[in-house]
Amino acid sequence: MAYDYASLQVTVAEGVCTAVIDHPPINLFSLQLFGDMAAFAEAVSQDDAVRVVVLKSANPDFFIAHFDVEAILAMPARAEPPRADPSQGPANDFHRMCEAFRTMGKATIAQIEGRVGGGGSELVSSFDMRFGVRGKTQICQMEVPLGIIPGGTGTQRLPRLLGRGRALEVILGGDDLDADTAEAWGYLNRALPAAEIGAFVDRLARRIASFPAPAIAAAKAAVNAAERPLAEGLAEEAYLFQTLLATDEAPRNMQRFLARGGQTAEGERAVGWLAGGLGRDEEDGSGV
Repeated sequence: MAYDYASLQVTVAEGVCTAVIDHPPINLFSLQLFGDMAAFAEAVSQDDAVRVVVLKSANPDFFIAHFDVEAILAMPARAEPPRADPSQGPANDFHRMCEAFRTMGKATIAQIEGRVGGGGSELVSSFDMRFGVRGKTQICQMEVPLGIIPGGTGTQRLPRLLGRGRALEVILGGDDLDADTAEAWGYLNRALPAAEIGAFVDRLARRIASFPAPAIAAAKAAVNAAERPLAEGLAEEAYLFQTLLATDEAPRNMQRFLARGGQTAEGERAVGWLAGGLGRDEEDGSGV
């Protein structure tokens, strides 16, 4: 599949699609970047060659500054706007883009090495994983000081990530959140040294991409179902587990697991390494 965007540089290799935001000077979430990101989300969700999506920035200081305030000022102002019908899907195009990344059957990873704010923060809040740089990454939801609220999924995603109280501190405070605090609060999976984040994300992305695509998609769908009542989530998990048993990949990889020492004392002591090599040729015992 061809990916050609003005503000994104996209490459695909070994099942990993890497999209680099390149929209000088501060990677403002302009209508141009929004259009490119929405188109990319739709395209990559349909690309069978991709199992993992990594989003990062060409600018070491800015991942995405925030959504274009001038574009927000140009939006129609109505004291009594119509309410969207939840049964009809996402309420607007920005929500639709975020939901595409959250629900696509590929792992989505944000490598946030600089500042991310406003709509950029809302976008990555819908990603499966977020990694930042200790002493450098800064997160800010600066909408309330401007007289508005996070309108791109932030008021719904942040409480699910951080809990109600911490989400309100971030949203109402409108102040910077450093990488160490963001890691402790659950916004970032990990805060890493600047010299290590690239290699860490690359290794994780390639490792996931080496696993069976149906299992990646089903695992993500099952975890997303955790937002439903527990009984519904468990029913979805049981259904997805059973569907994977009928795939070609599951019995093949389980047989490889046993052949390479799974369920032996020696194999189980290094089971993470052992499992990392199951997507490779049977003669190659190396882990990813």
